[in-house]
Amino acid sequence: MNTLRKLISSPPTVPAGTVWYLTDLGEARGKQELFTKQAPQRLKTLRERALVESAVSSNRIEGVTVARSRVATVVFGKSFLHDRNEEELRGYRNALKLIHEDRPPASEDIIKTLHALARGEVGDAGRYKKKDSDIIEKLADGRVRVRFRTVTAKQTPSAMKELVSLWNQGIEERRVPPLLMLAAWNFDFLCIHPFRDGNGRVSRLMLLLQLYHLGYEVGRYISIERLIEQHKERYYETLEQSSSGWHEGRHDPWPYVNFILSTLREAYREFEERLGHTPSPPGAKTQMIETAVKAAAGQFTVTQVERACPGVSRDMIRRVLRQMQKDKRVECLGRGPGAAWRRKGNDLKRG
Repeated sequence: MNTLRKLISSPPTVPAGTVWYLTDLGEARGKQELFTKQAPQRLKTLRERALVESAVSSNRIEGVTVARSRVATVVFGKSFLHDRNEEELRGYRNALKLIHEDRPPASEDIIKTLHALARGEVGDAGRYKKKDSDIIEKLADGRVRVRFRTVTAKQTPSAMKELVSLWNQGIEERRVPPLLMLAAWNFDFLCIHPFRDGNGRVSRLMLLLQLYHLGYEVGRYISIERLIEQHKERYYETLEQSSSGWHEGRHDPWPYVNFILSTLREAYREFEERLGHTPSPPGAKTQMIETAVKAAAGQFTVTQVERACPGVSRDMIRRVLRQMQKDKRVECLGRGPGAAWRRKGNDLKRG
């Protein structure tokens, strides 16, 4: 809560690199809305793939692994589970299902529920830690060191209550960019370390849920957990950099904040790339172009349609426009690549 507290009480000067991430992500969200409205059928394969990758990667970061041959059965099936690791993998799947389908508001209850699911609902699942538990690093020579002293068990309930309250306050006031609030919340949660085990998994589940609340849907189609796993060394490095001085409020949150934002930007870039390589249902691109034309107010150009249809070639747009022109649904008002177009006749009535 120390990071959120500082952000809300005194909104900071945001570093230039962070501003670039925020700008890129704002543009990416605009494209995402177009994709999800115009080509829903193309996204089914991406959703299924992301579900598997998220469940596997988030657990694997914490050392929980399942045989490759069993993954699909555990994630999508209802069969008997072989061991504790499979229980936790399916539990994470169930937590993802809750987030995708219900999108509950961020609260202590939902945090505990997600923890209970991700931990297979056994033992102390869904309950805050009863003993202090620092973050320990095992060195190559066998020695161990305390990488970070987390909030004590006694202080954890009040810290979590404040963390959730600050999130709600910040989102309501909108004095701080919401994505900064999200990254700061995620970082503070990891510093509090409210559970004996499973904190990393819950942090990633809450990241996904809070992204949904802010209108960022990429985690439904691209596994953010997989991207974090791919950059695991950087993940732990920025956590350590930003956590130094956290208890005293003297820490630098920007390394971890920028890691989260860069991961989200990478997810959106991959989202566009994968859509470009995912086979389209018959007529999907034509439908996307026609929808973009119908959404145009007044005159429009081929370039404007191209911007509204990521992943669709200019040649394809021209072919569709020529067919619409032949059907007397649009007309071209000039010559050359920059010529203006406009809708006409029955197409205007249908729009």
